[in-house]
Amino acid sequence: MAASEQLAFASIPVLGQKLRAGEFTAVELATCFLDRLEHFAPSFNAVTSITRDLALEQAERADQELSRGHDRGPLHGIPFGAKDLLATRGYTTTWGAAPLRDQVFDSDAHVIERLRDAGAVLVAKLAMIELSGALLYRQPYASLTGPGINPWDRESWSGGSSCGCGSAVAAGLVPFAVASETWGSLIEPAGYCGLSGLRPTYGRVSRRGAMAVSWTLDKLGPVCRSARDCGLVLNAIAGHDAEDETSSTRRYRFPPNSPRRPPFKLACLKGAFAKMQSDVRENFEASLEVLRGMGSIDEIELPEYPYADVTITIFCSEMGAAFEGMIINGQVWELTAPECRTGAHAAQFIPARDYINAQRIRRHIQRSLDELLSSYDALLMPTLAMVAPPLGASFYEYCGEFSNVSDIGAAGNVAGLPALTIPNGFGERRLPTGLQLVGRAYHENRLLAVAQAYQSATRWHKQFPQIEDGPEQKKLNRS
Repeated sequence: MAASEQLAFASIPVLGQKLRAGEFTAVELATCFLDRLEHFAPSFNAVTSITRDLALEQAERADQELSRGHDRGPLHGIPFGAKDLLATRGYTTTWGAAPLRDQVFDSDAHVIERLRDAGAVLVAKLAMIELSGALLYRQPYASLTGPGINPWDRESWSGGSSCGCGSAVAAGLVPFAVASETWGSLIEPAGYCGLSGLRPTYGRVSRRGAMAVSWTLDKLGPVCRSARDCGLVLNAIAGHDAEDETSSTRRYRFPPNSPRRPPFKLACLKGAFAKMQSDVRENFEASLEVLRGMGSIDEIELPEYPYADVTITIFCSEMGAAFEGMIINGQVWELTAPECRTGAHAAQFIPARDYINAQRIRRHIQRSLDELLSSYDALLMPTLAMVAPPLGASFYEYCGEFSNVSDIGAAGNVAGLPALTIPNGFGERRLPTGLQLVGRAYHENRLLAVAQAYQSATRWHKQFPQIEDGPEQKKLNRS
């Protein structure tokens, strides 16, 4: 089967329709993406390993089941990639870190199990910043596989610790990916790479089998081509897991055929047009004009809390505990980035009272934000204040002149709120910009409804970069 651009960048429903119409088999579809991964992934530092044997086995099973009329749903036979902090039985799970390059687990992460049960086909483990950025990295090269390269501009970063997920989906190497977020790790690469990315409510998706950075902040979610695709993937991976006591017992169902319709009640933050690149501002204003035709937009302010201070205190305290073993056994000294080798040491000296007080303030933040957002379908803002930084720039040098959206990023993550980024245009160097929607806990479907309405009125999510051969940078692990 020809690996056409139309197929490589198609949505999940389109791939599913063509598969069921007999235009190709699941094995042919998996082979198409496996071949693209082997050919293009080295150019983007996007992959730690290609799971060819497993993928073909799962795809053959999907063909057999579909031929017998056993249809597991919209993900049946659809290839995907998983961030390499998700345990996958029999394959290396490196956590993006050099000292763990040979780490193998004897069981699958819960989300890998859920996607297997949905009939999805795992084709690759995707690259990431070492230890998911836990040790406070400052530049794109902090990874076993090298910097994540943005398919829209190979001199720019793909962003966040889930950089491989952003690169792989944007380059059409996988139809969707499962990423993680502690504080921006999913939203950032989706925004920088012109994708739709959904950070679910804390606890909505079980983290069993996922590397822990911060037990009370970590979340898993999809990076896809559209908001609808995000809903389809969340529908498969959400749900209670008896082996993860933090997973919610609330049921989730995505209604792809009957989403909530306008008019919506929306809000944006007062001062949302503070320091940011001019193209980002213009694209955000244009997005608001589209959405004003679908409902009302109020201007509001966040309650006054030390969001960033609370989040960083909780993050560093829990990170220090999670990686204490690597400090003791000296593995941190084998990490790629110099700043990561010492990043966890200071966290060992955070007073317990600071952590306890941060958690006490957190409860006030959660109640205040829930009350504020209870009146709205979504809070709107630019996903990021700037387009993706150049590979050679430190984050402080590049981002320092702009106001990032750290307040809402910190507030949303510490409160465990869902957020969704969708593409809304292009900025400097023809790099994507994004529109972010934040909502009340467990109200993912409201965000998805607004995003689907916006995407039905625009075509930004239909854009994709031209992918051409680039220099091979390494040989991929294959089996």
